[in-house]
Amino acid sequence: MAELRNRNFLSSATADTVTFEQIDELVEWVKRIHGFDFSGYSRASLKRRVTRIMDLHNLTLFDLKSLLVNDYAFFEEFIIEITVNVTEMFRDPGFYRAVREKVLPYLASFQRIKVWNAGCSTGQELYSFAILLAKENLYKRSFLYGTDINTRVLDLAKKGIYDLKLMKHYSENYLESGASGSLSDFYTAQYDAASINHSLKKNTLFSVHNLVSDGVFNEFQLISCRNVLIYFNVELQQKVISLFYNSLCPFGFLCLGSKESLRDSELSRRFKVIDKAENIYQKIE
Repeated sequence: MAELRNRNFLSSATADTVTFEQIDELVEWVKRIHGFDFSGYSRASLKRRVTRIMDLHNLTLFDLKSLLVNDYAFFEEFIIEITVNVTEMFRDPGFYRAVREKVLPYLASFQRIKVWNAGCSTGQELYSFAILLAKENLYKRSFLYGTDINTRVLDLAKKGIYDLKLMKHYSENYLESGASGSLSDFYTAQYDAASINHSLKKNTLFSVHNLVSDGVFNEFQLISCRNVLIYFNVELQQKVISLFYNSLCPFGFLCLGSKESLRDSELSRRFKVIDKAENIYQKIE
């Protein structure tokens, strides 16, 4: 009887009428069935993205739930929509200029440099870091980890093949960051695609990691997680920042997105501000 009431409750919910209560119920259900926990995500962001999926496929909430149970391919599409993260090579050129001028000289003092790009999406940011390190002759002693919860974007990141039309914009970002030479030195054009050079892939590893539920897996000299925390609520943001702090070596660097910050006063005391405008911090003991 309860299941029948639940079915009626869900079946009447459309993209225009879905409530936060129903979103919370859907989140709990996805966690129970698939093990993905979105409870710490911003409720407004979740509602916006769920209703967009419902609109695109003309679904009620009950239809959506049924598809998520019975069609794993659709569930993968759902994950992509919920976790989509806009990315491009050398996005926010001023940030990369600051990394090159204020962070890399310090990293050069380490025998080994480990970089973690959390929420790496399709890999453009990680390859941008690889290029920065290569330009400073630091790549050979570096290893870069790219993680995401979305296996499809990780597959694309591993391939490192992008639309050639995008490279013009990426090249503009590259030059605006103050880098010398040409971005084309680091990829090979093949018809309408650009393939990142193998020399930039050999010291990289892309793998699944869930910032909500997974823990420390290595010690890093630099962690970059840009434009991901804005989709989390305050409690989850603090949890993830603590994860990053515990994953950094002494005096390692943390890079956040332009709209993100270290809000928690106790957490902020554990970091030194390296560049306030570009949200670059250094772990202090």
